[in-house]
Amino acid sequence: MAAAQSARAQRLRDAGYRLTQPRLAVLEALERSRGHVTSAELLEMTPGVGRASVYRALELFTRLAIIRPAWLHDSTTPSYLLLPDGHHHHILCTHCDRIIEFDDCQLEPLQRELESRYGMRLRGHLLEFYGHCPDCADTTEG
Repeated sequence: MAAAQSARAQRLRDAGYRLTQPRLAVLEALERSRGHVTSAELLEMTPGVGRASVYRALELFTRLAIIRPAWLHDSTTPSYLLLPDGHHHHILCTHCDRIIEFDDCQLEPLQRELESRYGMRLRGHLLEFYGHCPDCADTTEG
């Protein structure tokens, strides 16, 4: 499995967790989908893995800041997002549900300040902005 060689798999090993077949299958499915996948979609993508194993893997990956749940499109079911380099960013159009991803959040100074102020070692973040995309701004204004 390619997932066994990934940096995310190494994070599991470094945290003291075994690379079990179910964990690797879920990790591979997440990496193949590049994130933005629901638990139901993951269940379909990992037919040999039981429901409980998928949910346990998602919980573990969330705890290790490999993924984060996000509620997109007014959904009651989260999509799971991979956190490349420990962070993930979106601009969401609340009218048409368009998602724009961006990498340059420039939050490192704020992260260092928060770590210093609260004595925390931060491992990741999810940043979302909401508004209307250019196409929808014209139809929703005035």
